[in-house]
Formats: sequence, C-alpha cells, structure tokens
Amino acid sequence: MRADRGGSGRPRRAVGAACGVVAAFAGLAVAELVTAAVRPEASPVTAVGAAAVDLTPTAVREWAIALFGTADKAVLMLGIIAVLAGVAAAAGLLAVRSLPAGIAVAGGFGLLGAAAALSRPEAAWQDALPSLVGGLTAAGVLWLLVTAVTRPRPAGAPAGGAWAMDRRGFGRLVVGVLAASSAAGLAGRRLGAHGSAGATASRARLILPRPAVPAPPVPAGADLRVPGLGPFLTPARDFYRVDTALVVPRVDADTWRLRIHGEGVSRPLTLDLRELLARPLVEHDITLTCVSNEVGGPYAGNARWLGVRLADLLREAGVRPPSRGGPADQLVARSVDGMTLGTPVETVMDGRAALLAVGMNGEPLPFAHGFPVRMVVPGLYGYVSACKWLGELRLTTFAAYDAYWVRRSWAQQAPVKTQSRIDTPRPYAALRPGRVAVAGVAWAQHRGIRRVEVRVDGGPWQEARLGAADGVDTWRQWVWPWEATAGLHTLEVRATDGTGAVQTGVRGGTVPDGATGRHAVEVRVRAPG
Repeated sequence: MRADRGGSGRPRRAVGAACGVVAAFAGLAVAELVTAAVRPEASPVTAVGAAAVDLTPTAVREWAIALFGTADKAVLMLGIIAVLAGVAAAAGLLAVRSLPAGIAVAGGFGLLGAAAALSRPEAAWQDALPSLVGGLTAAGVLWLLVTAVTRPRPAGAPAGGAWAMDRRGFGRLVVGVLAASSAAGLAGRRLGAHGSAGATASRARLILPRPAVPAPPVPAGADLRVPGLGPFLTPARDFYRVDTALVVPRVDADTWRLRIHGEGVSRPLTLDLRELLARPLVEHDITLTCVSNEVGGPYAGNARWLGVRLADLLREAGVRPPSRGGPADQLVARSVDGMTLGTPVETVMDGRAALLAVGMNGEPLPFAHGFPVRMVVPGLYGYVSACKWLGELRLTTFAAYDAYWVRRSWAQQAPVKTQSRIDTPRPYAALRPGRVAVAGVAWAQHRGIRRVEVRVDGGPWQEARLGAADGVDTWRQWVWPWEATAGLHTLEVRATDGTGAVQTGVRGGTVPDGATGRHAVEVRVRAPG
C-alpha cells in the first residue's frame, strides 16, 4: 500500500477512520459478551442511553415522544450508535497522527460508559465491567490496526511516512477482527438470551388462579363496533407503552420478591409471587392513561386486570391513611430497574380498585407491561400510579421525597383529566357526502363519563350516543351520525364527566400534570357526483 503524499490525503484519512470504526465495533461486541455475565442494563449503549434520558430536559423528551411516539427509544439508541461511530472515526483519524491520543479517546469512551452504568439506580460495581472491558478492547484493536499499517518514517523519508502493510494484508486483518468481534457479539447475545430464559420459562409455567372477585362480563353495547374505532378492551400487543426502560426487564417469577416497609408500617412484609397469589385476587376493567398524552393522543388503553387489592396489603402491614392518623401520605413504588413513582396513600386506600396486578386480559402480564407484578390505580396518570416490574413499596411523605418524574418538573399528584378523542374519521380524511359515523372514546377514570357532544365548524353541540358503561374506571365509546356536506369541515368533541364537569376547551400542554383542551379533526367532503 503506497504512502499518500503529504500524509493527509484521502487514503490515509479513510484508513484511519476505518480503523476507528472497526475498533469501536470490536469494543461493543466484547462488551456485549461481558454484559451477558452481568445484566442487560450494564450494556454500554444501554447505560449511556439511560443516562441521556435522565439528563434530557422535560421539554425535549416530550417533543421526542410527540414526534417519534413509542419508537423514541429506538431512535435514541440509533442516535447513540451514530455518535459513537462518528467519534470512533475521529479517534482513528487522530491515531494515525498520534497513536497515544487516538487510543486515549477510544479508552475514554469506555470510562464514559462505566460512569453512566454506575450512575444508574440499583447499580453495582460489576455494571462498569462491560464498558471498561469494551473500552480496553477498542483501544487495543485500534493500536493493532494502526500499527499494522503505519511505521515511523526513516530519517530523510518523504513526509507522510509509508504504509507497513499492503492492501490485501490490511483487508485480511480487518476481516479477521470483524469476524472475531461478530462471534463475540453473537455469543453475548445468545448467552444473554439464555440468561433470560429462566424468566421466559417462569412466565410460561405461571397459571393464574381464578379471581375471588371476578369482573362481570363487559356490558352488551359497551363496544359499539364502529369501523375505525378500536375494541373496548385493548389487546396487550396494541396497548401503549411509555417508560424509560431501554431494555425491558425480564424478571424471573421464581426469584421475584416484593418488600413493603417505611413510615407507619408496623409489620413489614416481604412476599414472593406464590405468597402474593395465595391472597384473594380481584378482577377489574381499568383504563390507563399516560400524562404525556397530547389532546387526542394514542397513549390510553383499556384492559381487564387481575391482582391483589393494594389497600388490603397495606392494612396487613399496619398502614393507616393520613385521614385516619397515618404518618405517611406517599407510597413510593420502585421498579427492579430503579424507577420510582409516588402515589398518594389516601387515594390507594379510599376504596377504589388499586391493584398489584399479575394478569392482563386473562393472561400473565407481558414482560413489556410489567411481568410479574405491576401497580394499577384507576384515576391517576401512569407516572404516579402504574409502576411496572415492581420490587419495593416504601411509605414516606411527599415533603420528604420526590419520585423520578417529580424531580423532572412533573406534579407530585396527578388525577386524570376528562378527555375525549375522535378516532374516526381520521384527520384530513376524504369523505363522501351523506351519513358519516363520527366516533371515538372518552375517559375520566374514577369519575366516569356522563355525556359526549360533537360539533361541526363551531356550530351547536350535538349529543353523541354513548356505549354502555363498564363502571367509572374505564373509557366509554361514543358515536354521532353526521350528515356530511361538501367542503372542508372541522369536527370537535367534548365530554362531561360523572360529576357534571365539562371538559375544558382551554389548551394546555402535558407538563406538569396532563394536557387540556378539546380534540378536533379536519376532513374534506367531496362534492356529489
């Protein structure tokens, strides 16, 4: 391989950048292998991504959710990999000019990943190992590749030096490194999958007991079966997922434990899943809503949940609500990955169907929705009530502790606001003149929906037909027949909850405690003929 003139030509730059990228790939692959021996959250990309989520301003995070939806995590991971590739290429370019400096950059990213891993909740010293080993591997491979193709210039040699290895030899070396790295990465993936096999098997073996208090059948007429309107009960595969977990925790049900302790707990409890399932189980239909849901947004879903009444467990532990002299007004739920959510004790113990859920729509919880146990509290946004992958419940006060999202500008307490949504027709739909079914859902969990009204182009409100009510904790479907005429039209909806309060038309953002306003869609009706 000939030397390029001046030492800064394109061949030299291309080889340097290639060396850096190949070295980074090798480092990540070996880190993946080490991760299999630690835990998935210790992966360098995952750890850096999780730290990035924590450091992202609330406004930026809400923008990402609005723009990318539930794909925001995948976009983040791709972004991190793209940045890493760019830095790796720069490290390679630097290394052909100053090998120690290039190696320092490669190793420095290993230190950055280790610091990110150790910053995570529930982190142990072992979590730093994948990043440290990956960084050392990247630095070593970069040294190997750069020294293989360059050598110091002899005295009097032309500027730019000479390549020590021909193109074929360098190509064979790169292919060998890539092959070895791919093998390490594949082994790590397989070992990681094997490590989670116990959790998968434990879920497959789990047979949910029959509920002591089964939910009544969904009332006839609750599901209006209007084309374009989703089912009354949302299948688990279609249920929204908004959380910070870049890697879904896969918890082994056989080793899962729940600890209940804190202020006002006179009898601390530690339960395994078998002991939890031995208690009376209740079944209840509950609609969950994410506080990140914009007006008319998709982050709401309705399911049939099976679980243990949370209030019963708290009373068993000796807990009293504040209204009865209890010292704690906040129940802090902690996930196995360290996420914390704070729920008002008074709300949990006021008689509503607050559950430690183990089942969803007749099946054990999916891993993505919290297997083996999660919280479900009707009437509160998910960020203060719906902790997934639950591992701990601690009684404290709102004055003494701020949970994860509260430290990021969200409100401490967040009852669900009355909302309604038009699901059909879709925005900007092209319709034929004549009768059109305008339909959607409305929700005001734990207050219920009394009325839904629709209007066209700012005209008078027209009452829609409601689907049958399935209690006050679920959404209600609605439909209104519209005689559509040619032109561009705006359809708008509002709901009235069970207390008689009408959904506000004042627009407000999601921060700090949920969006407000009315959903509207614009459609075009074609002229007859």
